Amino acid sequence: MHDVSSSGAPERLFGQHDYVRLMMARFTGTAANQMLMVALGWQMYDLTQSAWDLGLVGLAQFVPALLLTLPAGQWVDRSDRRWTLALSLLLQALVAGGLVLASAGGWVSDGWILGLSMLLGCARAVQMPSMQALLPSLVPASLLPRAVAVSSSLMQAAIIMGPALGGALYALGPWTATQWGASPAAAPHMGAALVYGSSLGLLALAVGATLLIRHRPAPVTAPREGWAGLTAGLHFILGRPVLLGAVALDLFAVLLGGATALLPIFARDILHTGPEGLGLLRAAPAVGAVLLGLWLSHRPIERRTGPLLLGSVAVYGVATLGFGLAREFWWAFAALFVTGAADMVSVVIRQSLVQLETPDAMRGRVAAVNSVFIGASNQLGEFESGATAAWLGPVGSVMLGGVGTLVVVAAWLKLFPALAQRDALHPGAPAALK
Repeated sequence: MHDVSSSGAPERLFGQHDYVRLMMARFTGTAANQMLMVALGWQMYDLTQSAWDLGLVGLAQFVPALLLTLPAGQWVDRSDRRWTLALSLLLQALVAGGLVLASAGGWVSDGWILGLSMLLGCARAVQMPSMQALLPSLVPASLLPRAVAVSSSLMQAAIIMGPALGGALYALGPWTATQWGASPAAAPHMGAALVYGSSLGLLALAVGATLLIRHRPAPVTAPREGWAGLTAGLHFILGRPVLLGAVALDLFAVLLGGATALLPIFARDILHTGPEGLGLLRAAPAVGAVLLGLWLSHRPIERRTGPLLLGSVAVYGVATLGFGLAREFWWAFAALFVTGAADMVSVVIRQSLVQLETPDAMRGRVAAVNSVFIGASNQLGEFESGATAAWLGPVGSVMLGGVGTLVVVAAWLKLFPALAQRDALHPGAPAALK
């Protein structure tokens, strides 16, 4: 852990210059990624008109992440984490470049989108453990909960800016096609090309900010452990019921309750809006998350962490049901706003628990396992949403997910009593409710 003095004042967090550089990389990289997701979803639905194909975009990102995350975590622990993070961002920039060429050239296809989505999954398999393992080495332990809250807030701010900007740029497609004299084959995709090109620029900035980080955490020098080393992070989490309950709760709640893959269908067919409306809907959860996250950065969660975690996921499920019932744009926006605020509480508690209870030599591998859980909840959740929407319709899929989330919370009260009773966030403080 970083050994900078940690006396008191909140502003000391922003005196950690490498932490600020990491946050710049996270903000620009996340904004670029969210812009990509808006364009990929709308473009895929334009090409195929299929909920199933929207779900396949998520599955294409999840499968390589699942296969590569454990070895990626071991690689991160044995390498300079700045370079592993920079390489993952560079690969995402190459994906954005490939999407620009295909869209501007008029030869983009659903297969091309799915293939490059798989490369995105490969990049994320390295990015997430690199980011999570690097952060704790850049701030003192006493500032870590605040650093996690600020980091999550910046990420959510990027998730606000990215989709909103991406949707607005996509809507400029017809004007762009006219101004640039695009061919008939390319004209329908010029909005996507504009989004992908902007994402490429932001990812280049993220790579630069990462390479400016000066602190170099010492990589693990222990002998290679083969398969045991790869699975060490998984065994670490499985042996700690509180950590297992926290990360698995997020997995099942978002896997069932997430509706992001279906937003292009809701935007176009139910709420009757365009790509700019889709961008706002994708940004709505982040608006709620960033506002609550900023409050948590000044009033960090220190007690009743277990009840707050479970309660926030229950609110997430109820808000998901509200979104499924929405027939007006701003009702849908408000419901998604609440899901983001509730999810922020879960994110801060879960990430803080993982960081505070993991030794530095294990951070990359534990972060890798955590990223598998997160990837399963997000990308695999998108596939689940698309598959159930193909069967039940988009509204039925969302309603089933909201009910499923509430069932998961009820089950966790019985399956993980230590988590439900967890009081203090820091392991050095009393951990049981009276």
